[in-house]
Amino acid sequence: MKSKRKTRFPRTKKEERVPMRVVIAGQGYVGLPLAVRAAEVGHTVVGFDVDDERIKRLAAGESYVDDISAEELRSVLAGGSFQPSSDPRSCAGFDVAVIAVPTPLREGTPDLSYIEESARLLARYLRPGATVALESTTYPGTTTELVGPLLEEGSGLIAGVDFHLGYSPERIDPGNREFNLVTTPKVVSGINPASLAMVQAFYASVVDRTVPVADTKVAELAKLLENTFRHVNIALVNELAVYAHDLGIDVWEAIDAASSKPFGYMRFVPGPGVGGHCLPIDPSYLSWRVQRTLGQSFRFVELANDINNHMPDYVVRRLVTALNKRRKAVNGSTILLLGLAYKKNTGDARESPARRVASLLLEMGATVRAADPHVVEDAHVDSRVEMVPLTADQAAAADAVVLLADHDEFDLDLVLQHAPYVLDTRRRLTGANVESL
Repeated sequence: MKSKRKTRFPRTKKEERVPMRVVIAGQGYVGLPLAVRAAEVGHTVVGFDVDDERIKRLAAGESYVDDISAEELRSVLAGGSFQPSSDPRSCAGFDVAVIAVPTPLREGTPDLSYIEESARLLARYLRPGATVALESTTYPGTTTELVGPLLEEGSGLIAGVDFHLGYSPERIDPGNREFNLVTTPKVVSGINPASLAMVQAFYASVVDRTVPVADTKVAELAKLLENTFRHVNIALVNELAVYAHDLGIDVWEAIDAASSKPFGYMRFVPGPGVGGHCLPIDPSYLSWRVQRTLGQSFRFVELANDINNHMPDYVVRRLVTALNKRRKAVNGSTILLLGLAYKKNTGDARESPARRVASLLLEMGATVRAADPHVVEDAHVDSRVEMVPLTADQAAAADAVVLLADHDEFDLDLVLQHAPYVLDTRRRLTGANVESL
């Protein structure tokens, strides 16, 4: 970023800056809840997204995010405080802009193109005194080394002198009714004290509690630490589940027993793999940064990736073994998958292990059907997978039922009564026709 010079921030009273004109770039699982909440508390909000179809759905009052109901969306639309838009000109005049766009991996390398495009767009409308905050998960240094220079280049202004810049990692947990955007503490940071103050002021208006840190790299690392912690511990119990099964030990009972200890232990459970954006992708950002900057391997992350990425393969191997014991081959069998989402009670199928399970079974010649009340047919799922409701007839017609996401809507008693065999990866069922992961 450019060298610093004397600040020329306009001296405006705090009360004159509230309500503010806010732009949220990216209207997905992170950006839409933030946009709706900001509108609810009185800000004038533009929800910007380059996806025209997504914007049309929002304008019609149709929510595609589990954490935002149609009623909540229609309320802020009717009140005029929320404007969904794909027109870049709608971003003009913002006081605060938040970048909440995807950061996928492309062949193991972070793809920050969406962040770059958003920064270039916002730079065109950046004014002295405005604030830009990045929320997208990324490697430490992105805010100061990428976003700041792009904003400066496109605006002619200087970060930390003419405009405020900070980072506040998203902590959205889809489907979590206890800890949502408002009730989850929000880590906030800025490139200097003035930027931190402005970033914190905005988020303090939309969440119950903010947690300030002095450096954007600290905030960026904090997000990666949270997800890497979960990723590594889930990998531990996943590998333990594989070996415990081979040793003839009930890993679930062992986990229950260990969980009785009131200190020094945190409960994690095995499953068919990890999904969403956080666990399959975010720790790899940290591993990539360490390798690129320090020339070292982040061995814990790479090992966890290897274990969790291969859990869908293990699920299929268990299923093959179970069918063989029943004198059936996967080729020609009908397999009913329960749950395509990566997490119960959500429609989020991003990076879901169910996608890999379905793909492997299809390659082996199985007829694959799937029931999921939350996931729409075109949501990241192979078109050869037939979407069906969970009924007694569907359960009975399947040679095997695999419980992958234990949505509350599933009638598990029906599955027990009618399915000839069930592989339960979530330990929700017990019976003579059931095996747990």
